Amino acid sequence: MQLKVRLIKKALLGKGFVQADDKDHWFYFFHYKGKKSNIYTKISHGETEIQSGLCSAMARQIKLTGPQFGEFVECKLTAQEYVEMLLKAKHLSEDRSNEQ
Repeated sequence: MQLKVRLIKKALLGKGFVQADDKDHWFYFFHYKGKKSNIYTKISHGETEIQSGLCSAMARQIKLTGPQFGEFVECKLTAQEYVEMLLKAKHLSEDRSNEQ
């Protein structure tokens, strides 16, 4: 799987992630109920496409499988479905957003 960075960024920002810039990377932190969680990923500046290995790493960072990450980016997995998956897997809780 190879995905365009612009599509990944759009999916992350549309599903509750907030971008933070660094010298070498864009960091994306997931926010839940107004609080920053410990779920995040990053993309190097200058990248235009993310290769399969990095897609897999990003998927793990945001608590998804490879196929789920593809659905996440292609918007087949909604923001609400993503939150429900995180809650069910106990990566988030209704009370505190930064539990794992």
